[in-house]
Amino acid sequence: MHIKPKKSLGQNFLADKNILSKMVSACAISGDDIVLEIGAGMGDLTQMLAQRAKEVYALEIDRRVFGALKQRLSAYPNCRLLEGDILKFDIARFARERSYNRKIKVIGNIPYYISTPIIEHLIRYRTVIDTVFMTVQKEFARRVVASAGSKEYGSLSCFVRYYAEGRIIFEIKKGSFKPSPKVDSCFLSLKFREIPAVDVFGEGPLFELIRAAFNQRRKTLRNALKSYLDGALLENFLKDKGIDRNVRAERLTLVEFADICNYMAARGALRKHLTVTKNK
Repeated sequence: MHIKPKKSLGQNFLADKNILSKMVSACAISGDDIVLEIGAGMGDLTQMLAQRAKEVYALEIDRRVFGALKQRLSAYPNCRLLEGDILKFDIARFARERSYNRKIKVIGNIPYYISTPIIEHLIRYRTVIDTVFMTVQKEFARRVVASAGSKEYGSLSCFVRYYAEGRIIFEIKKGSFKPSPKVDSCFLSLKFREIPAVDVFGEGPLFELIRAAFNQRRKTLRNALKSYLDGALLENFLKDKGIDRNVRAERLTLVEFADICNYMAARGALRKHLTVTKNK
């Protein structure tokens, strides 16, 4: 099957069979697993998954590949090709319709330019997903798994960590793809948590606070958040916790951000434009 990758869809087909095999092994697919693949592409990964999983559903947005893909996957009765865009795909409905008592695994070589929207979309369906495995740009993967104090650490790191345990499984050289992207990639896993990583007054206020802090990351936390939080109370919080009053956002852990949010909420000191809906 010879299909020219479509730039508008961010297609870079993974052509290295050794890397594909390594990916499948890392996913620890068993005969009990239902797999949703994001972007079947040329079908190489799809075939390998079908050899191990109970069922594979390959979601593909590019109609050009459908005819050849259906023919190529016809040898696998446990594999079904679906037309659609992952960002519009109702994963909860997909899982319900299969009346399956196990969470699904999601695997994909995803378009890099929509990595963040895809992760946000998958997080919405975390109650029916066990683990997500995806190829992403190396720099992006490092941002996802970064810890406080590192230069890659930011609001994305905190957002993902709240819902999942992220891990870079291995790196993939750009020459493994056709056409080759300009940067190397990583195979990333996101294991969704049963409960969030921290107990917080409200997810909305927490994430708004974190975004505000990192939007001006060169400023001290006090200055970055002065229009969001009561400055005197923030000073008191930092002092009580033994944190340098001139600390910047990248030095605070997710737990410490949650502590700030809870501290302010308990004192009625969250600014009115922050969402203050209590978590259920």
